Amino acid sequence: MQRRKFIQNSALALASLSLYKTEAFAQVFRPAYQFKALRNDVGIFTEQGGTIAWLNTSSGFAVVDAQFPASAAHVISELKKFGEQPFKFLLNTHHHGDHTAGNIAFKGLVEHVVAHQNSLVNQQLAAEKAKNTAQQLFPDVTFGKGWKAVVGKEKIRASYFGAAHTNGDVVYHFENANIAHVGDLVFNRRYPYIDKENGADIGNWITVLDKITANFDNDTLFIWGHSLASEKVTGNKADIKAFRNYLECLLAFVAQEIKAGKTKEEILKATAIPNAPEWQGEGILRSLNAAYTELAVRK
Repeated sequence: MQRRKFIQNSALALASLSLYKTEAFAQVFRPAYQFKALRNDVGIFTEQGGTIAWLNTSSGFAVVDAQFPASAAHVISELKKFGEQPFKFLLNTHHHGDHTAGNIAFKGLVEHVVAHQNSLVNQQLAAEKAKNTAQQLFPDVTFGKGWKAVVGKEKIRASYFGAAHTNGDVVYHFENANIAHVGDLVFNRRYPYIDKENGADIGNWITVLDKITANFDNDTLFIWGHSLASEKVTGNKADIKAFRNYLECLLAFVAQEIKAGKTKEEILKATAIPNAPEWQGEGILRSLNAAYTELAVRK
């Protein structure tokens, strides 16, 4: 009897341990995402890729950027919990895959995909090069300088300030909430990707940041595409000015090194940008390469 009870208890213990391990394993590999409200009816979603912004109104949803197909499905699922409103707009800040690969998850669901005209061209060319056109949902509404729409009581305005991170980056402003999604026009304390192949211009990027600072007030809450600290994907004008300083310091440092007779290989050995110590992480080579290329052309 005691032996039978021991076996039963042992079996239960092993089953419990097995269940615990399975659940622990699932927790480790379960995608962790954050779906959070910010102001009014606007919020953010983070998982993998560039930060997504969302708008929930009784008239419909609007979403800024789409990350990847799996994570896009998660934000769609979360929004559907609010109700059966239609998805009015999917707004792309620029063409990079970590912002647009998830567009395909909105196929047959969203009424319009919106982007700058250069962003559409870049996305099409990238898809053709990768031979994955069938996996894309391209923008069907494009614009040059600006675009606007109304969803529910919220007014959305898109502004193009010129070439910067690419030649097709735009800012989407939810005017009533006073929240602006700037996409990858700001990398918060993280070395940026500077896409020279698709029209990036560091010098003009600085000008674009000045225009953003001038066009929005001190109460505007900004959403960044990427941040060194995952929880700091929103911020204010001070963060924009800090990133502007990084770009200025980057150009100044590389120009100084070129003037001193340093070779490209010597310049690329730098491990930090002087006077911009907050910018860290991986990717300093991308910054140095892009700055060298830009300054070499100016010579």
